[in-house]
Amino acid sequence: QDLKDLPLSELRSRIAMVPQKAYLFSGTIASTVSGVENPDAAQRARVELALEGAQAKEFVSALPNGIDHEVEPGGANFSGGQRQRLAIARALATEARAYLFDDSFSALDYKTDAALRQELHTRLGGKTVVIVAQRISTVLHADRIVVLDDGRIVGQGTHEELMETCEEYREIAMSQLSEAELNGGDAA
Repeated sequence: QDLKDLPLSELRSRIAMVPQKAYLFSGTIASTVSGVENPDAAQRARVELALEGAQAKEFVSALPNGIDHEVEPGGANFSGGQRQRLAIARALATEARAYLFDDSFSALDYKTDAALRQELHTRLGGKTVVIVAQRISTVLHADRIVVLDDGRIVGQGTHEELMETCEEYREIAMSQLSEAELNGGDAA
């Protein structure tokens, strides 16, 4: 189906985007993740699954009111990594067909980043997933990596292909990755 033929509201419902600077609406965790002021039981269950996928369930469960914990405007009562995981949960709680993560793993530690990437691979198989990242380990196992230099595409391919064909990618990879990762291994 041609995207031009879709009403804008339907097109928007098919895309979930998580920006680098996560913004959370005030309310509760359940309402900000579900997008519904008073989520029903099914929506709350979906929030719980999304929090699990976003690696946020552990810290949310430790809060006094769990998913009913209040969220201050902008998520000011959460750390940067917690805000990012809640914004990722909000995307995972949708029925989108395409997911865009715009450097939205940057505030996560490497272990959480690796666990989250594994969850995305499991949960979003068959969906379009675009990840914008500065950390090569975040995109190491992507089907296709596009390397930009000053807004120009300077390389495309898998990690292995880019290590052989793209000097810019190879330089970044050598500065960021361990020997095992350089050879296609995983960071976690």
